[in-house]
Amino acid sequence: MSAHPLIFNERVDKALADPILKKALPLTQDRLRGGRINAAEQLGNVEEWRELASQIRSHTIANLDSYLEELVTNVRKNGGHVHFAATSDDAVEIITGIVKEKNAKSVVKSKSMVSEEVHINKHLEDMGIKVVESDLGEYIIQLANETPSHLIAPAIHKTREQVREMFSKVAGRQLSDETTELTAFAREKLRQEFLQADIGISGCNFAVAESGSVVLVSNEGNARLTTTVPKVHIAMMGMERIVPTWNELDMVVSMLTRSATGQKISVYVTGINSPRQSEDSDGPEEFHLVILDNGRSNILGTAYQEALNCIRCGACLNVCPVYRHIGGHAYGGVYSGPIGAVLTPLLGGYEEWLELPYASSLCGACSEACPVKIPLHDLLIEHRKDEVEMGLTPFSEKMAFKGFSFATSHPSVYETAVKLAHSGMGFLAKDGVISKGPGMLGGWTDVRDLPQPAKQSFREWWKKEGKGRNQ
Repeated sequence: MSAHPLIFNERVDKALADPILKKALPLTQDRLRGGRINAAEQLGNVEEWRELASQIRSHTIANLDSYLEELVTNVRKNGGHVHFAATSDDAVEIITGIVKEKNAKSVVKSKSMVSEEVHINKHLEDMGIKVVESDLGEYIIQLANETPSHLIAPAIHKTREQVREMFSKVAGRQLSDETTELTAFAREKLRQEFLQADIGISGCNFAVAESGSVVLVSNEGNARLTTTVPKVHIAMMGMERIVPTWNELDMVVSMLTRSATGQKISVYVTGINSPRQSEDSDGPEEFHLVILDNGRSNILGTAYQEALNCIRCGACLNVCPVYRHIGGHAYGGVYSGPIGAVLTPLLGGYEEWLELPYASSLCGACSEACPVKIPLHDLLIEHRKDEVEMGLTPFSEKMAFKGFSFATSHPSVYETAVKLAHSGMGFLAKDGVISKGPGMLGGWTDVRDLPQPAKQSFREWWKKEGKGRNQ
């Protein structure tokens, strides 16, 4: 799942040193967060909606096997083909097999995080297939040869000036940085790709079990063109992206759009039931649904099962102080922010993603913003606990916490350590502040100052001044 070769600390340092990232991230994050807050205020009883949405997702995941069986039965009944992919390699094999069978030369894609998860673009391009992203944000980062930085706003880290430079290079002429001119160019360029593409690949926001439908939620018409114009449509979905009926879909889509962008409903909500029927004026001749596991089934029945409730709204990213400073690429995987810090180690293992559960202040803002009430900060703590129990934490950290545990459980040792702290760390301090700490303290003092411990501890002050104050 790794999308970036640098180790975690190197990715973080690179992000923190990027002046453009510092400018671009807060602007969009604040706008999206503000939209969600306004939508919640307009709704009035948002906590009731969150609770109901949480119940719907928990019920669905608890009965995932039966709903998947119902979905598959109805998709096939409607004339579609269903493929199960246990791993990302299996998904790639299925899709490239369809591409070869159709002798396809070009593919147009709408936004799909699952396709990013299996790196389908690279595999198709290695076959000599032309792949074009049709979502505006995805098209921008494709031109930049990057991966998405946000679940719903993949180019959140790009400024208008950067987009103008990339588009001008493709256009062969200098474009202005006016939004209307840039979007007009993208529309003109991408329309040609839709008309020429042999195969369209889309994601799947939700699949409706009772009807065998795939539902796409977007604010651009690209998804409908991707799924309608080419002769073959391939939809990729994570196995958990399912709802029982259209009634439940109504609820979760309402929570998705309000939490993602602050909209009551997005511009386009498209339900795809089948390939083209005899009475249809357009649509693909073939429809294929690829259902990806890729580690998701291993999460079922564990302490992390609620992570599968995620509806990919990005609300947790929009309130996260860590994401605000380092952006999505620093996380290294396909999924960033708090949900990425929870989900990526589950799908990819601790060996590669050991640091992600610690990329959080545990402020709880993510859990408060989540429209389906996933306790993200609790799951991050669960990850940290598991890493400790598996012996994956550094030796220095183990010793530091063992020492802290011993001191706090022995009052005399603790009091002595507190008394010595001021003088013991005095050689590191200047004007009462430690600006360059040793060892693990260095991680703190690299980005902020640490006050020198006070001469008098609270316990000492209390014995001398405070005891009789409330008597």
